[in-house]
Amino acid sequence: MSELLQKARNYESKAAASIAAKDRPAFHLTPLCGWMNDPNGFSYYDGKYHLFYQYNPYDIHWNTMHWGHAVSSDLLHWEYLPAALAPDESYDCNGCFSGSAIELSDKTHLLIYTGVKQHKLPDGSLRDAQVQCLAVGDGQNYRKYEKNPVIDASKLPEGASKADFRDPRIWQLSDGRFCCAVASRPSDGSGQILLYVSSNGFDWTFWTVLDSNKNRFGKMWECPDFFKLGEKYLLLVSPQDMLAEGEFNNGNGTLCLIGTFDEKTGKFCEEGKQIIDGGMDFYAPQSVQTPDGRRIMIGWLQNWDTCSIREAGSPWAGQMSVPREVFVKNGRMWQKPAVEFDNLRKDEVSFNNISMDSKQMSFDGVKGRVLDMEVNISPDADCYSCTIRLAEDKNFHTDLIYRIHEHTLTIDRRYSGTRRALMHTQVCKILNDSKDLNLRIVLDKNSVEVFLNGGEQAMTCAIYTPQEAEGISFIADGKACLDLKKYSLKV
Repeated sequence: MSELLQKARNYESKAAASIAAKDRPAFHLTPLCGWMNDPNGFSYYDGKYHLFYQYNPYDIHWNTMHWGHAVSSDLLHWEYLPAALAPDESYDCNGCFSGSAIELSDKTHLLIYTGVKQHKLPDGSLRDAQVQCLAVGDGQNYRKYEKNPVIDASKLPEGASKADFRDPRIWQLSDGRFCCAVASRPSDGSGQILLYVSSNGFDWTFWTVLDSNKNRFGKMWECPDFFKLGEKYLLLVSPQDMLAEGEFNNGNGTLCLIGTFDEKTGKFCEEGKQIIDGGMDFYAPQSVQTPDGRRIMIGWLQNWDTCSIREAGSPWAGQMSVPREVFVKNGRMWQKPAVEFDNLRKDEVSFNNISMDSKQMSFDGVKGRVLDMEVNISPDADCYSCTIRLAEDKNFHTDLIYRIHEHTLTIDRRYSGTRRALMHTQVCKILNDSKDLNLRIVLDKNSVEVFLNGGEQAMTCAIYTPQEAEGISFIADGKACLDLKKYSLKV
């Protein structure tokens, strides 16, 4: 083990001891200590789900990246393992960036990640050289491959950037070959996804360009995920610097492209496009296939444009979303909390056919910061809006606002407790034509995740409201009928 990795492990074991369980979310994974961003290496290995993450154990801000590591049997209760990777080699001395994992035929666990080394240019500025690297291990300890990097600038197609070349996603083709999708920036300054192939997972050659952005959806595409779901293939990417257009929002967003893939040619044909999450805080999702064949996705429940929401002195920064099962319906990717999460439900409280009007309403037993709630709103023709107010007391609240005639759902967290002028509202155009709106709201101590109309759309945001603010209320501008079920959770 390298000195840098041992240093990180020693530090995190001491720092984590000072973070009490009450200071973490109930069921959303946070870093063992310090900073977390993208999920990495999400895989099922040796009977457990492994989730690695971009990690700075030493501070609650992004810095030279390590890989943190946690395992779970049910995707909800996570056991922290020691840091898996540290930037301790010449080719990754400025960071072990994002990547993925797969089990090999000899039952070892193969990690593939981006190594970063900075070079000083003649003008004194620094430029990254990003390369793809391997590490092999037993589920806890990993040894970097002696022939790293395995994919470097010599294997880039003409015009591709050496500085923006990252986030390898590995899987196996039906013929047994290993395939790897890597995010790249071509000469047009946009994004593209490159494909590499290998017979053994260690020796790689460039194959083809899987898909190109051509300046349609933001600029650089990060963190690709690629998988078959039913008869379709889904390419998930996280574009940087997007312009608002249609259902897509400004800034750093998420994109799902649905289409077909020819394993013989490496050609992906787009058939549909959509945003993955319409809220403020969901980025870099990565998925795994469960032993029973479901596809489960987890994303970073944060956004590069909202990172300063965490104040100095916070015990950790960054968290992962609830595990979401994804499926294709009506030509789109839908998502819902995984069935493992459903099993946490207890103590149902329900109210039916409640008449709402301009009076703010609350209900016995409907409050809390750790819960799962289903709400169905049926507005009258003259109703303008319906609001669900969460994490509420006299000083704080986060609102979900259904504007009926605009047919939109807005998340508004301006009064959630942040002192920073960040992105605090996000508007989602509801795709379902019905005036009735069904919402499933998953609330943890520091997050709100909303699933619209059975999972056709999703909206997510982080909140850092004091835990004493646990009220929930309902307001209608006009008249509407409300049905709701609220569940406490066994955590």
